[in-house]
Amino acid sequence: MQLEKRVRELVEEKIADRPELFLVDVKMLPNNKLIIHVDGDQGISIQDCVGISRHVGFHLEEENAIATAYNLEVSSPGVGEPLQLPRQYVKNIGRTIAVKLTNGDKKEGKLLEAGETSITIEEQVKEKGKKATLVSSQIALNDIIETKVLISFK
Repeated sequence: MQLEKRVRELVEEKIADRPELFLVDVKMLPNNKLIIHVDGDQGISIQDCVGISRHVGFHLEEENAIATAYNLEVSSPGVGEPLQLPRQYVKNIGRTIAVKLTNGDKKEGKLLEAGETSITIEEQVKEKGKKATLVSSQIALNDIIETKVLISFK
């Protein structure tokens, strides 16, 4: 979509001087809601979201890029949103994640390492009649359908 491409350009332009921030996703929903997810290595502030919103909104209005009324929402990805970029995995090292793989398997464990092409998790494996053991597994990012951070209320 041309609009989403233009919005990506505007966001990248706004955060160009902030290397700790990165664009995660841009979606234009059928109900004319434009959603921009931006994150940071140390999180993102409300002020940063407001600045991005104003910058994008101003330019879209100037260019008359959207003919009808629309809602613009700029935020960090929510807790339930899947991880999409290698940089998001790095940010979540040490947290427990659930991973759905292309072969249908599901894995759950602590994220130990994250690179550009793979991640390493430590999962508990229980064999019948034996005590559960911790096993490290390396998973190629290409083999992942979805990864979500699991929230513990313990």
